[in-house]
Amino acid sequence: MSGDAPTYAALSDGALMVLFANGDPGAARVLTERLLPRALGHATRVLGDRAEAEDIAQEAMLRLWRAAADWAQDGPAAPATWLYRVVANLCTDRLRKSGQSALTDEADRHSDTRPGVEAQMIAGDRMAALDAALALLPERQRQAVVLRHIEGLSNPEIAMILDLGVEAVESLTARGKRALSAALSGKKEALGYDS
Repeated sequence: MSGDAPTYAALSDGALMVLFANGDPGAARVLTERLLPRALGHATRVLGDRAEAEDIAQEAMLRLWRAAADWAQDGPAAPATWLYRVVANLCTDRLRKSGQSALTDEADRHSDTRPGVEAQMIAGDRMAALDAALALLPERQRQAVVLRHIEGLSNPEIAMILDLGVEAVESLTARGKRALSAALSGKKEALGYDS
């Protein structure tokens, strides 16, 4: 199978879904390598809890595999977009059930990087401040801001994920950015930014 890996790498996510639906486990492995880190990252940012995010990401991937047969008949959306939507919905459900939002464990998120101790402390403080500010946003604003400015998705993709119009996404991200800016404005110097 290792000789087939470059062939898989050239395929779109949708093509990999069709291959998996037709019984190709190699396609599922490649698609998992592509999509699981993105699902986990999004869930971690929205929930602020790595363990909860892992549960959400696993559940979302399971739902993706169950829906694989639909892609064989012209899937409803790109698999990544569909997966982000499922993750967003599962996060919403989890937040509503718990009624709380904890901060993300900084060590889990940055264990692969090796900057100096001072740089790690500054980066940790900045991420903690961002996570705390994100936690203050209403749920939909937080999801829109994370998808747009952290995950790098386009407004039309976010609109599909959150089941909103593009204008609503633009409004949510704009309000979210203003709220984040206000929440972080008095902390620039403490976070190592020049005034």
